[in-house]
Order: sequence, then C-alpha cells, then structure tokens
Amino acid sequence: MNATIAAVHTALESGATTSRTLVQACIDQAVAASGEGARTFVRVFAESAIADADAIDRRRQAGIWTGPLGGIPISVKDLFDIRGIPTTAGSVLLADAAPASVDAVVVARLRAAGAVIVGRTNMTEFAFSGLGLNPHFGTPANPYDRSTRRIPGGSSSGAAISVSDGMAVAAIGTDTGGSVRIPAAMCGLVGFKPTAVRVPHAGTLPLSMSLDSIGPLARSVRCCRILDAVLSEQGCEDAPPASLQDLRIAVPTTRVLDDTDAHVSRAFESALAVLVDAGARVSRIPIPEFADVGQTAEVATFPATEGYSWHRDLLGRARDRYDPRVVVRLERGRNISAADYLWLLRRRSELMRAVRSRVAGFDVVAMPTVPIIAPPIGDFDHDDDRYNRVNLLVLRNPTLINFLDGCALSLPCHGIGDAPVGLMFARFDGADDKLLAIGEAAEHALATERAGNC
Repeated sequence: MNATIAAVHTALESGATTSRTLVQACIDQAVAASGEGARTFVRVFAESAIADADAIDRRRQAGIWTGPLGGIPISVKDLFDIRGIPTTAGSVLLADAAPASVDAVVVARLRAAGAVIVGRTNMTEFAFSGLGLNPHFGTPANPYDRSTRRIPGGSSSGAAISVSDGMAVAAIGTDTGGSVRIPAAMCGLVGFKPTAVRVPHAGTLPLSMSLDSIGPLARSVRCCRILDAVLSEQGCEDAPPASLQDLRIAVPTTRVLDDTDAHVSRAFESALAVLVDAGARVSRIPIPEFADVGQTAEVATFPATEGYSWHRDLLGRARDRYDPRVVVRLERGRNISAADYLWLLRRRSELMRAVRSRVAGFDVVAMPTVPIIAPPIGDFDHDDDRYNRVNLLVLRNPTLINFLDGCALSLPCHGIGDAPVGLMFARFDGADDKLLAIGEAAEHALATERAGNC
C-alpha cells in the first residue's frame, strides 16, 4: 500500500475500496511470515481493527461522515496508552504493568477522526537511541537494500517500517532528538516533528519532558498536514503550499555538514539546486550557537537527567533486564546535579533566543536530516564503540531542533533507487503551519525533478 492519505480517503469515499479491505491488507502484511511484521509490531490489533473498519464502512454506506481519517489504517508507537492494554515502550520490563485506563490524547483524537488503529509499533527500548535497534523484539530491516538488513533508524523504527511495507497508511511516533525524522529519512518517508507543545503528551510514556514531541511519519507532506491537524486540533490541512519564489533558505555552516558522507552531500546539494532553480535563495551562514548546544552535553543533557528521574526506581529493581546500551545512557543522569540541570535550563533559554534572532531574516533553515545513509544492523552486533559513535552522529542534527524548541520536517531528497536521504527544514518560532507549507512546495519541486530524470 503506497498511497497517500488523500488518495486512500478518495478511494473510500468513492466506493472504490472499503476500510475492511484496506485494514485486512495491512494486517495480512503485518502477520506474513516472510515479512518484517514480527519485528515491526509489538502487538497487532487484528480483531478490533477489523471490527472498527466494518463499523466505519456501515456508517459510510449510511451516508454518515466518518471523519478526515475515516477507515484509514494507522499504526501508533508503543509509547501511547491504549485503553485496556499495558504500555510497554519497546521493553520487556513493563509487560506486567497495569493496563491503561484511557487512551492517550493522540490516540483518542485519531479515533475521533475515524482512524483505525492497526497495531502498536516496535521501537528502541524507552525511545533512547537514534538507530532503532531492539534486543527484546528484534529490529525491522530498512526497506532499502533489504538483503543487507540495514537499520531503520529510531527510536520510531517500527513506525517507519509499518508505512514503508504497507502495514499502515501512516504512523504516529515520538521525537525527543530525532526519533520521527531519523527513521523517516533513512526509510525514504516524510517525518514531521512539531513544536513540542503543539500536540498534547497526556497518556504518552515520557523520555524527556523538556524535549518530547509527537508527530507523524507518512508518504507525503500533505499526509503529515492532515495528521497534524488531527493531532494538534489547530493545523491547516487544506492550506496551499507556499511559494518557492524568493524563499529565503539558511544553510548553517556550523556542525551540521561535518562528517557528511559523499552520497548524502550530493543529494543535499542537488536538492538545494532544485530549490534555487524554482526561485529560492540560499545563504550559507554560521550559527555558532549550534556548537554551543553540543557543548552543553558535556555538562548535562535533558534525556539523561529527566529520563533517569523517571527510571530510577525501575533501574533499582530490574537493571539487568534493560537493553545494556539504554542503561548506560540513562545512568548518566545519576551523576548530573540539580545545579547542572538548572544551568541547562537557563542555557537552553539563552540559546533559543540567540538562534531565533540569528535566523529571523530567513523563512527556513535547511540541513541534511542525518549525515549518513543507514548502515547494516550487523555492524553493531558486538561493537559498542561504533554504536555510540554512529548513534551520536545520527542524532546530532535533529537534536539541535529539539533543544532549541523548533519544528522540523524531513523530506526524501535522494534519486529514485538510491539510498534514502532526508532534507530537513526547520523553524524556531512556533510557525509549524508555515513550515509544512514550505515543505509541501519543496516536495513538489523535488518530485518534479525526479520525474524529469526518469
């Protein structure tokens, strides 16, 4: 299933297909022995999803409006509460936790919009890595070069594969330091990280209360706009794309282009050239605050400090049942003092103000989402040093946006058949709707260029 939300919705409204047909196809793919479903989902809701699909089909046949997502199969990350089921966050530690008493706000909003929840997707344990590896439930392979079995990116690993492999039309993930945008970039999808306060977090298991945000992974920017309108209850799903004529794009020369591999660099520069041909103006500027953000991590980080606070008791009881690579990162928070944490809060506010001032004359900031293509899963089997190096590299650019309280969008910008590469646009002023409109215009320009090169 490679269709966008808009195309699927049109097919449903016209009677060309039914929700049951769509949902059954997703479930069949998820449970196929030859596919990635067993590593993509921690739980498939086959029975309830079919029942929900049938109910929506009956309503549609009766002429009742079923909502902007009426009958469309959506997957949700294993961080969101679903009534009657424990929220396990990609871990075996919470398998015996009390079932959620109510749906998370985002799940409730999806259901109210007519979405059919087909399952809960696998993820890095407790969302604490950008690579997407999970030793408990396995790691789903990237759709690109599948025989090599490359990483999907994380932490919303299963979310990306559920969409790329036709197990859902779109997916909802969380993004604390890139966990929506990294798998989207590595798997050739669109991923949207909203400004953190835009989508309510109630009913979502946290990693960092300061940085967590909730957003969609899908096949187009328009899909993300539709889902954002549902999740935020304030988006403009029907707004037109922006104009690229005289669009002011800032490309930072500080940090974000360092250690970029040749394939990503070529794809990024080619994408910028397409946008310039369409009328955009690109300026390469230093943003020294990006280096300052990196230096704050030498003192304290929000995920370690706030994550350790949530996990402290659980680590005391069951440390040996965690993914060892997650434990190492969480336990860094044990030695971060209250004074360091308060300094981090102040420093974040200072850097946010500085960056907003520095880029105020631009419409969008652009950079590669991640500087490398997805490496093989096997590269990390027995190499913790490589894991740590690559994890930090993959997280570097996306994390800047979370730390500075921005919104960001990752778009595919690679050639057809090439390894997926993400082009990231960001803003730091809470103007999520403007960012999405710019992203949609850029997406159209890049798609036109691809079509012309076929």
